[in-house]
Amino acid sequence: MSEKGSMSLTTRIMIGMALGVVVGFLFKLILAGEDELLLDLGLFAFPVKGFFVDGLFNIGGQIFIASLKMLVVPLVFVSLVCGTCSLSDPKTLGRLGGKSIAMYVGTTAIAITVAITLALLVSPGDGVTLPNDATFDAKEAPTLAQVIINMFPTNPIDAMASGNMLQVIVFALLFGIAMALSGEAGQRLSAVFEDLNNVILKLVTLLMNIAPYGVFCLMAKLFTTIELGLIWSLMKYFGVVVAALLIHGLINYSILLKVLTGLSPVTFLSQMKHTCLFAFSTSSSSATMPITLETATKKLGASNSVASFTVPLGATINMDGTAIMQGCATVFIAQVFGVDLSISDYLMVILTATLASVGTAGVPGVGLIMLAMVLNQVGLPVEGIAIIIGVDRLLDMTRTAVNVTGDCMVTCVVAKSEGQLDETVFNDLESAKELEEYKPKARS
Repeated sequence: MSEKGSMSLTTRIMIGMALGVVVGFLFKLILAGEDELLLDLGLFAFPVKGFFVDGLFNIGGQIFIASLKMLVVPLVFVSLVCGTCSLSDPKTLGRLGGKSIAMYVGTTAIAITVAITLALLVSPGDGVTLPNDATFDAKEAPTLAQVIINMFPTNPIDAMASGNMLQVIVFALLFGIAMALSGEAGQRLSAVFEDLNNVILKLVTLLMNIAPYGVFCLMAKLFTTIELGLIWSLMKYFGVVVAALLIHGLINYSILLKVLTGLSPVTFLSQMKHTCLFAFSTSSSSATMPITLETATKKLGASNSVASFTVPLGATINMDGTAIMQGCATVFIAQVFGVDLSISDYLMVILTATLASVGTAGVPGVGLIMLAMVLNQVGLPVEGIAIIIGVDRLLDMTRTAVNVTGDCMVTCVVAKSEGQLDETVFNDLESAKELEEYKPKARS
């Protein structure tokens, strides 16, 4: 239990999120009638938007996101090196990679198939008209060949500085293998990396204390600025995407986990609560990665040698939520423009979106760039993205929560298959509650 009966981290984050939504709505109402209301209150000279929305909320939210992103590269590199050099059999790494990539690509294909099927049943684009001024500047998406080539860094320091996670992962794997094959020198360096890993995890612990405040600022700013009218006008599309995300996140993952491991989906989802809250508030798989890795090892019982490989890889290539958005959006835009897509077109969407997920970075909004590539592949105008871009921020938050759930599900499956999953930890919900407090504990 936490000291002095204080609330768990998950509870505090939920309170911060709820307060942020309420404050955001209030400020939106104030700003909507700013002249009259503020004049009546005698606050006509007080810069509400400048001080709170663009100032306090923006600064608090961005500091929170920056503090999480600060940890990503050192955590991934150090943890992955530790995990790789601890593998006694080099063949194990190839086996881990094969299983992980197969699972991630497979779940992405399932996700977009569910999304397209649901969208075709509901037909969210019927009756929606394209705005006359709809425009979208589509940036060029990388080809699959270019993604593969770019996985290998020419300058690993530059890759770390720019946050190129695929290159960081490849360099960390090679560095860890070299350490494992370097005898005593590798063992001495391994001890240094283990200490570094412990220090970085302690830094994660410290930064979690600002999480409820950061989440409050992010929610307050979002709901002050979001156009709620767009959600109502696009309710069918919004509802289809959310429904597909829930089906995939709660049902598909649960079935796969139960069938492939025999573990309890209810326990798994319970252990994922606070990680999903972080993912929802940050809209970034990469920013949530420190929390995801902590959850995979300390709540779900996966060994560090497995989780340090599967979680960073998943944050980079597992974009099930983004694939769902792309599937629903493709059907929606095709219906808006009155374009009939054939079965082969939908199969091409499934293939393109699945492969595109490998090159989709785990940061907010990048899914729209990949959507432009998918639309071009089947001959749909990218201007259609302008219709959905207004509600994409809220959907981005939801699909990020699905993405990190998928990362942890695959981690459990791979760890179980390798005999690297501690089921006692997985099933210990009381231990999970204590971990949510992120309190330093004495070591023996």
